[in-house]
Amino acid sequence: MSKTIIVSNRLPISLRLKNGHYEYTPSAGGLATGLGSIYQEGENIWIGWPGNVVEEAEQRAEIILDLHQHKMVPVFLSQKDVEEFYEGFSNETLWPAFHYFTQYIVYNPQHWEAYHRVNELFCEAILKKAEPEDTIWVHDYQLLLLPKMLREALPDATIGFFQHIPFPSYEIMRMIPWRSEILEGMCGADLVGFHTYDDMRHFLSAVGRIIGLSSESGNIQAENRIINVDSFPMGIDYGKFEEQAKSKKTQSLVKEYRKQLGDQKLIITIDRLDYSKGIPQRLHAFQDLLEEHPELHGKVSMIMIVVPSRDMVQSYKELKEEIDLLVGRINSSFSTLTWVPVHYFYRGFPFEELSAFYSMSDIALVTPLRDGMNLVCKEFVASKLDHRGVLILSEMAGASKELREAILVNPNDKRGVVDAIYQALTMEPEEQKQRLLSMQESLQKYDVFQWVKVFMDRLYHVKAKQAEFKSKNVDQKVITEIQTSFKSAQNPVLFLDYDGTLTGFTANPQHAIPDEELNGIIRNLSKAAHVVIISGRDKDTLGKWFKDFSVDLIAEHGVWMRKKSSGENWELYAEVDDHWKEDIRNIMEYYVLRTPGALIEEKHHSLVWHYRKVESGLGDLRMRELFSHLKYMARGYNLQVLEGNMVLEIKRPDINKGRAALNLMKGLKHDFILAIGDDWTDEDTFKAMPKGAFTIRVGYSYTQATYNIKSYKQVRQLLAKLVE
Repeated sequence: MSKTIIVSNRLPISLRLKNGHYEYTPSAGGLATGLGSIYQEGENIWIGWPGNVVEEAEQRAEIILDLHQHKMVPVFLSQKDVEEFYEGFSNETLWPAFHYFTQYIVYNPQHWEAYHRVNELFCEAILKKAEPEDTIWVHDYQLLLLPKMLREALPDATIGFFQHIPFPSYEIMRMIPWRSEILEGMCGADLVGFHTYDDMRHFLSAVGRIIGLSSESGNIQAENRIINVDSFPMGIDYGKFEEQAKSKKTQSLVKEYRKQLGDQKLIITIDRLDYSKGIPQRLHAFQDLLEEHPELHGKVSMIMIVVPSRDMVQSYKELKEEIDLLVGRINSSFSTLTWVPVHYFYRGFPFEELSAFYSMSDIALVTPLRDGMNLVCKEFVASKLDHRGVLILSEMAGASKELREAILVNPNDKRGVVDAIYQALTMEPEEQKQRLLSMQESLQKYDVFQWVKVFMDRLYHVKAKQAEFKSKNVDQKVITEIQTSFKSAQNPVLFLDYDGTLTGFTANPQHAIPDEELNGIIRNLSKAAHVVIISGRDKDTLGKWFKDFSVDLIAEHGVWMRKKSSGENWELYAEVDDHWKEDIRNIMEYYVLRTPGALIEEKHHSLVWHYRKVESGLGDLRMRELFSHLKYMARGYNLQVLEGNMVLEIKRPDINKGRAALNLMKGLKHDFILAIGDDWTDEDTFKAMPKGAFTIRVGYSYTQATYNIKSYKQVRQLLAKLVE
């Protein structure tokens, strides 16, 4: 029976050595809560690092045994692994890069080697437990290489990947020396998830520009499958926070704290110690507020909780010192005998105390400089049972895309943050209620359990789509069927596109000359079958390349035809009125001037705009602009605009490969037909083929063809087998 394997850098527990034995406590984090609904079911398991360096074999065996009962499998890391993989590459290279703090990025080849090595360790641990039909869900930036490693070992496995931190723009990503390996690693998954559409967009751009995989509507076209990329904003366990806020324990703590603090407005901020959280900037804004509004002295305080993190690392040590200094300065400048502006705690708190802080606070100030999601703001909203309170939220947090009723601020705009705090302090209760109710409704609906469900549903949907393609894949069974039919046929006919089908694409189309291997295949085929090369290329080029071959040629999508029986004489198959060309050419030339690397090719019946040499991204953008422009003009001339592989072609709609193929077949006896092509212009050929014909589309796109095949290399292998 298939199972689900959750994989993350850390297991959802904390280990503590006591009296020579390890004790552990469950993690209370949002991810552990959400995924608890999966890994605790059936045969499902969670694989990850237990969080401690355990060298003793006896202790490791004890931990393995204990965790096995709780459906967890530990991956043990050495001290060197922790320093180089976790503290090193994960937190000194990926963390600052992905949060846009390029000044902190460390490029250390030794750290990279450790990152690769530990990802392999995780892969080995998974392979000991995984079956081919299992579902594997990998989490976060520490394991970016793992999906590809798993894909190579388990080609048919269902693999999901979710990134919990931001994904940077292409400009940041390309700075990392190991960028290709990282992106290829992530593309081993069937579904790649992010918190926001922006992160998804950045990832697709990087994949297209760095490793050259094209995408459409969030689907990446890999060699033999589609990879779906989507956004899944993570929620919280809304009911847990709501129930805790209602509890007698929390209510009792609220009364106790309120008694100590008196009647003043409270601002809550909760963060892990990290430069991405914008803690000093927040303190500067609070200081400015107190300087500008002396009437607030004694009436507003900030409860600032900073959870310790990596404070032995120099940059974090300096951040801690800066925060301490700022808090000291504010409190020494404004404190009175009865009032302290900032209540600063450098430690974590139990859940019921956090709930009390959320419940009693009037404002939550959540202003990270960059954050994947940030669940603190959602926890605050869920805890506001009295519908009194205001959320001030950074535009740079993923949650800002959902919680539009918060006061949204740019954390770098100190003036804006000061004004937002004052607006929150003076907001009418009715407005507070309306904003909170709207946000609560959304958070209840899209909680962490819904997040898990939506991701898993999407993952199975992607696998179903892949299965559709796989069912059409030219495998050994299909090859044998085609071979058998071909051998038994008296009059086999083959319709073969050229570019992308018989040969690969080149930067300069004129360089895609038939090589020795292809020439040999075509010569052998033409002895055993009626071969028709049906291409969008001009007649002169095709005529030159296949001058001495016994094949029929159809050029320019069906305008010209040269039958092998007529020597080198071309027949104009379609009379063409080209009075439209001048106007269209002028438009295309305008886009050539705006797009370095673009060029125009003129054919007898059409004009083609090539952008294969154009910078990735810019070519697609200009093509879309030109496509819209030409579509508008095409109506007046009764023309058709076709999008090909890095080309845009405009021609008359009644001239196409399908029509030409049909006319050619009228004069041919045939008891076997094979048609192969690679782009939208070949769909007309597939549609025109009679029932029983074998039609194959190169690449894994949606098609009218009966089958898909991986690339032109596999096409050559198939054709060679027909004449073995």
